[in-house]
Amino acid sequence: MRTDDLHSLPPDLPVPEDDGACAHLLGREMPPIALPATDGGEVRLDRATTPFTVVYAYPRTGRPDVASPPGFDAIPGARGCTPQSCAYRDHHAELRALGARVFGLSTQSTAYQREMAERLHLPYPVLSDEALELTRALALPTFRYGEWTLLKRCALVLRGARIAHVIYPVFPSNSDAPRVVGWLRAQQS
Repeated sequence: MRTDDLHSLPPDLPVPEDDGACAHLLGREMPPIALPATDGGEVRLDRATTPFTVVYAYPRTGRPDVASPPGFDAIPGARGCTPQSCAYRDHHAELRALGARVFGLSTQSTAYQREMAERLHLPYPVLSDEALELTRALALPTFRYGEWTLLKRCALVLRGARIAHVIYPVFPSNSDAPRVVGWLRAQQS
């Protein structure tokens, strides 16, 4: 059982440094990879259905009935997936009004993600890259924790199928959704 609050960020979290791991992404085209989504379908990010697509990547979500893995909170940028997902949920209507479709992305299984998406009432699908296809194709930044390969937290804004804006590192974890809203607003002016 957890003794902490998944919805809150502890005050002493270590801050991730910009290691340049996303510097190569700006201008890249999304590869033709279908990813399973929590809504039961598959999504190809290279086939845009809106002017903009927002993909926020995160390491892994926790569950309210399971304690964080030992030492996980000490990894810079690892903690905070629930606040990040909730920030996108809370800004979802605004993002949609600005012409953007939102997707979460992690290397967790779709079944694991579905529980989180339902519990948090997310109005957008979360994509699973459990096979690391997109992660490898784009060389997304990752880190290892035990047997897991986890994504480092970042946000990609696509215009069509091309990456037009990157936020990395993301800290605190709930800060990228309002920054994406600001960037999209600037594109309209």
